[in-house]
Amino acid sequence: MSNQQKLALGTLSVWAGEEASMGQGATQVPVFHSVSFGYEDVVEWLQVALGQQPGHIYSRNTNPTVCVFEEKVRQLEGAEAATSASTGMGIISSALFALLSPGDRVVSVKDTYGGTNRLFTEFLPRFQIGVALCDTSDHEALEAEVAHGCQVLYLESPTNPTVKVIDLARMARAGREAGAIVIVDNTFATPINQNPLALGADLVLHSATKFLGGHADALGGVICGSKDLIDCIYHFREINGATLHPMAAYLLLRGMKTLHLRIRQQNESALRIAQFLETHPAVGRVFYPGLASHAGHEIARRQMRYAHAAANLGAVETIAGPPATTSHVECTAAERAALGIPESLIRYSVGVEETEDLIGDLEQALAAVL
Repeated sequence: MSNQQKLALGTLSVWAGEEASMGQGATQVPVFHSVSFGYEDVVEWLQVALGQQPGHIYSRNTNPTVCVFEEKVRQLEGAEAATSASTGMGIISSALFALLSPGDRVVSVKDTYGGTNRLFTEFLPRFQIGVALCDTSDHEALEAEVAHGCQVLYLESPTNPTVKVIDLARMARAGREAGAIVIVDNTFATPINQNPLALGADLVLHSATKFLGGHADALGGVICGSKDLIDCIYHFREINGATLHPMAAYLLLRGMKTLHLRIRQQNESALRIAQFLETHPAVGRVFYPGLASHAGHEIARRQMRYAHAAANLGAVETIAGPPATTSHVECTAAERAALGIPESLIRYSVGVEETEDLIGDLEQALAAVL
């Protein structure tokens, strides 16, 4: 298909990046399991190795199947470049360690994903990198910390698992004024519902394991942004070796073909389920930005294509579980409490089953606790 930059996101989910990779009449992207790639001409080989012409040398660095996956996400996020890693935490770690040095400072929020929080509280300080974590909904505190100086402003919106919403355009302005690189974890929203680069962020990343793949059968992470920043992160990732496997890239590509359809169904079900739960006597509180009662509702309406975009976590099957065993398993109960995550919270990841069946299942489950 031509003029892909003008196509709707649903069409890009199916076609972006794929046609140029198909040879021999194939209708699907081939999986290149080859570790290395040979050249009869040493001059050409050297030019590829030096990045002077396109091609591949060694799959730890680049691989044709992986490149198609990166290109699809790049187009969906409207970015100049993209690179990937073997997991979501692999790409988050690669970005932070590539962009930060001893003596630098990063500003973020308190209730990021549990693994990310561990990087901020345990690993970065060991490398003399300062970390300031603010209350997620306190934009004034975030702006004040950024104004004190930082090299990276790291945001997650909506957050995992309490789906708090950050005003990304406002915080991106604060980051630019301080000369910071603004990174946004867009895993919960997906490119279908939110594009942080268009709101002023410098980099946007995803745990592709979640919504992008959608079938809980492949691990992966991806980050998009300017070529200069992506080149820096790619170089760190190619050396640390957290390479996305070509078979995982293929599975993620296959899953992304239905991304817009899955998100449409999950959005619809999630809002109806949230409305049902909000009125149920056994439920104390529902965290969902599509509800008018949610503190971040107006911000979500302003910066996301659907206000009810993110109370789910990606797979086609509905999954429920407490943060103690899911998003914040790395944290102790006391640490989760300090982050505002109650032990009684259930993270409900809406799948693509019929909405009425999901509500019926919740009704019978909640009846048992009344």
